[in-house]
Amino acid sequence: MVDDAHSGRPSPESRRQQILDAACDRVRHSGFHGASMADIAKAAGLSVGQIYRYFENKEAIIAAIVAQDLAEMRDKFAELESQPGTLLDAIDEHLPESIDKCFEPGRAALALEVIAEAARNPKVAAIVRSADDQERQMARSLMERSRKPEWSEAEFQARCEAIGLIFDGLLMRGVNHPDLDREALSLVLRSTVRHLLS
Repeated sequence: MVDDAHSGRPSPESRRQQILDAACDRVRHSGFHGASMADIAKAAGLSVGQIYRYFENKEAIIAAIVAQDLAEMRDKFAELESQPGTLLDAIDEHLPESIDKCFEPGRAALALEVIAEAARNPKVAAIVRSADDQERQMARSLMERSRKPEWSEAEFQARCEAIGLIFDGLLMRGVNHPDLDREALSLVLRSTVRHLLS
């Protein structure tokens, strides 16, 4: 944990991260509704009052979790864009790692809890849809490198969405069928993504 240079206390950033880590753990374990602010505070080793200094409510915590995931995604897209060679080469190299991430039990459980809450809670839905829009824009920018002139705008968007569907669906498969052969899956997905980009 990073300390404030002058006081020796945790910095606001490290304290926020401490709370977010605790919230992720409790949401994975108990679901969004089952994870009370008191539960999150206990897991973080803080008081409920301290939690409220950093986050107004659970929706604010979800917004921060989603923003954190989006920042990680932005870094990954930047890495893909900076690599030499074609987009397909970059995807081929990173696909096994992406599949493994989707199959991480904690990641899948948290993502599905947030999506489930978005289906019930308009505030969370707005947070999730805004992040999804930003993610789709990043993916579209990356995939422009492989766009074919004969594709209409609607077809290009549909191809982008189909690739997004694959990775969204992998989270569900990670929960429903965690022991599937990932190496074989990677080979098939490489072929599928190549088809969608060619």
